[in-house]
Amino acid sequence: MKVTTNQLAIVILNWNGKALLEQFLPAVLEFSEEAKIYVIDNASTDDSINWLQKKYSQISVIPLAKNFGYAGGYQKGLKQINEPYYCLLNSDVEVTKNWLPPILELFEDKTISAIQPKILDYSNKKYFEYAGGGGGLIDSLGYPYCRGRVFDSIEKDNGQYNDTVEIFWASGACFFIRSADFWNVGGLDSDYFAHQEEIDLCWRLHNHGKKIMYCGTSTIYHVGGASLAYVSPKKTFLNFRNSLYSILKNVKGTKAFGVLFLRMLLDGLAGIQFLIQMKPKHFFAILKAYFSFYKNLTSTLKKRKNISKKEIHYNTKSIVVDYFVFKKYKN
Repeated sequence: MKVTTNQLAIVILNWNGKALLEQFLPAVLEFSEEAKIYVIDNASTDDSINWLQKKYSQISVIPLAKNFGYAGGYQKGLKQINEPYYCLLNSDVEVTKNWLPPILELFEDKTISAIQPKILDYSNKKYFEYAGGGGGLIDSLGYPYCRGRVFDSIEKDNGQYNDTVEIFWASGACFFIRSADFWNVGGLDSDYFAHQEEIDLCWRLHNHGKKIMYCGTSTIYHVGGASLAYVSPKKTFLNFRNSLYSILKNVKGTKAFGVLFLRMLLDGLAGIQFLIQMKPKHFFAILKAYFSFYKNLTSTLKKRKNISKKEIHYNTKSIVVDYFVFKKYKN
């Protein structure tokens, strides 16, 4: 059955983002004909919601009582949206003409649950953007990376990822998903607050036999770091802790604990590297991440109920070894 734009809810999460809404909403409205647009507001203290209601009365605003972060904000707000397809769109994204038709065409395949477009850097449009690039992958130790971006090495867009392929995870910067599949696997885990919750969601979709796709014929431009800078110690804390959550929740059997042990060793080396680089706040952010992980160990273990009975095929290589030992900066 053909999927149309009037079945799609484009859902933007806002927190004190008036300037971003002013800058990027016009293109969303121009290039998303018939799609229903929502803004979920994480208790903003600026004038963004009053401005939005006066300027764009056709956009539905869903106010929340406090800032629940990316995961919690979407989890609560999406309960009030009934369209069969969601697009979780960051407020700092510039969409382009004809960005939706290739995505909606892919959804005609019932086995596909989630899709991301090509994500390029808004500030340097010839290059891929950190948070998603040409589609998300994951290595044998649960380290996420992207086609077009491995750690801090970013590729120039030369058309090498203009394909449409299956990936492991789709970026939360622009995340399309069937609403039924979203809720069937429990949606986003609010305990993550922000960062890597989309990886966990995709992992659970894989555990249910679903496909995640990258669509290289749909392009967006992402500013990145609008809510939390890429070099922020808080981001370091969330990324390290949430990655541990995802491994414990989703890796099959006792293998999870072997992976966690190896991660502990490598994360320790990462902490030492931060000290060598004179970044003590990031070192302590990793320590804090592990303390938080252990504190929530019991509650996280209870979330292992949806683990797949079949083995999911991860990338068998270690992206850490390839990058830091063999100096492989591209996929």
